[in-house]
Formats: sequence, C-alpha cells, structure tokens
Amino acid sequence: MQSTQPSSDGQAEVRIVAASPEVARRVAEILRHCFDATEQRSYPAGPDGGTRLDLTVDTTRPAEPARSWLETSRSMEDSHHRT
Repeated sequence: MQSTQPSSDGQAEVRIVAASPEVARRVAEILRHCFDATEQRSYPAGPDGGTRLDLTVDTTRPAEPARSWLETSRSMEDSHHRT
C-alpha cells in the first residue's frame, strides 16, 4: 500500500478526478505551470468511468501566478496569527 503522506513539508499530494482523461490532463497541466510537479499517475476513477490523476506538487518552488498567490496567503496567515 502506498503512503498518502507527502515526503516533505513543501510537497502536496493532488488527486484530480474528472469525467474524461483529457479534462484531468488539462487540470494537471495548469498545476505544472504553477508548481514543480511529479509525472502524473493515471487510474480509473470508478465503476461508472472517469479518470483519476495523482501527482505531487512542490510548493517551495512555485512559478507565477502561484508565487504571488502564496506570498499573499502567507502574509494573511501571519496577520491572523498575530492577533
């Protein structure tokens, strides 16, 4: 059985479930434009059809636009912890 725990603090496991493989691949491609990511692993989504893609993204090495979004969300998180 494979662990669902990310291998480091900056990594996140992402699961995409879509009705078609093409839709799942498009979402994965967008994530790869924002973050370093592993190659996707594709599985059937269930008995009714569909596709599930799993990949790991590294949030410590974001590209734009994720970099600016992460910086904004971190500064908002810091301000919430100070109050």
